[in-house]
Amino acid sequence: MKIQERTGAGNNRSAVPAQPGVGERLPAPPRERKPALAALAVLLILVGALGATVLVLRAGDRIEVVRVTKPIAAGESVDEKTNIRGVMVAEDDSIHYVKWEQRGTLAKLKAKSDIPAGAVAVGEMFAKKAVLPAGKASVGLSLKEGQYPSDIKSGDTVSVFPVLSGTSTGKGSTGGSSASGTPLVADAKVNTIAAKSDATVSTGNLNITLVVPQEEAAALASAASEGKAVVARVSDAD
Repeated sequence: MKIQERTGAGNNRSAVPAQPGVGERLPAPPRERKPALAALAVLLILVGALGATVLVLRAGDRIEVVRVTKPIAAGESVDEKTNIRGVMVAEDDSIHYVKWEQRGTLAKLKAKSDIPAGAVAVGEMFAKKAVLPAGKASVGLSLKEGQYPSDIKSGDTVSVFPVLSGTSTGKGSTGGSSASGTPLVADAKVNTIAAKSDATVSTGNLNITLVVPQEEAAALASAASEGKAVVARVSDAD
């Protein structure tokens, strides 16, 4: 009986599953494969590579456009020989560049406002007719030699002074033109300049058009009609 009990007890012990010993690693479950995620990763890589390729190709699409090399005053036009040249830029349909081959057409248009040197010309800068800025007026002056700087040019900033009473002006005067200290117009822009000459010899007269504040236009026009206006170039305000 004792021998059977012992045998039975031993059988009971062997029926219990053996536990892993200390330090033994449990078997890892098989890794679950996710083909959908792998495919998505590959797709993202391809899309990124395609986008980079498109950017490189677009950067290579360059066109020649008009660049302003000298300031152009409002109402003035471009001149291929003096104030523009071609420059290469990346093509961009959202920017209305004026292409270099369109410079002939551009020369027939007028600048809507002052265009600084270095600016790349775009269509919005020009119009068929000159457009005055708000609050400004255009006044023409016919000046004699001595009433204007000899090197005056379009785009200059000038002041206009009234000629003192009794002072002679023009070529042949003994003391030249003399102006009062208070200007008729302190800050005006030279818009256009056209020299007036006869068939053989220049008279030295000069016709210019100034853009001035509207409130100062009447006094300037009155002085100009009497030949009592002297133009002096001043530095641009900061």
